[in-house]
Amino acid sequence: MRALTLASGMAAALVPAIAFAHAIVVSALPPANGHFLPGPLQIRLQFNSRIDLDRSRITLQGPDATDRPVVVSKNEPPGMLAGRANVAIAGTWRIRWQVLSTDGHITRGEIPFFVDEGSVPGR
Repeated sequence: MRALTLASGMAAALVPAIAFAHAIVVSALPPANGHFLPGPLQIRLQFNSRIDLDRSRITLQGPDATDRPVVVSKNEPPGMLAGRANVAIAGTWRIRWQVLSTDGHITRGEIPFFVDEGSVPGR
C-alpha cells in the first residue's frame, strides 16, 4: 500500500511538468476575434516559454483561403514571435503559427480575426 501511495504521489508531481511542456500563447496581437481595418498589421504572439525563432513560423490565411507566409522578426525578446503583414481584403483572417520551444516540442495553433470594410473604433 505504501508503494502505491508513493507511486501516486510521484505521478501527481509529474503532471505540471507535462502540462507546461509545450509553448502556449499567453497574449496575441491581433487578439482572437478582434476587428481591424484593411492595411498594415503588426503580429505579436507572446508564449509562456522561450521559442526557437529559426524553426518557428507564421502564416496568414485570408478570407480567400490563400496562405501568405509572414517574415518572422529576429529582434524580439525570448518567447515572442512577431512579424508584419498587409490585410487588404475584408472578411475572416487566421494567423496560423508553429513554434519549436527550446525543450524540443512543436506547438501549432491559429488565431482568427476580422478585417472590416468600414470605420472600426479602437484601431
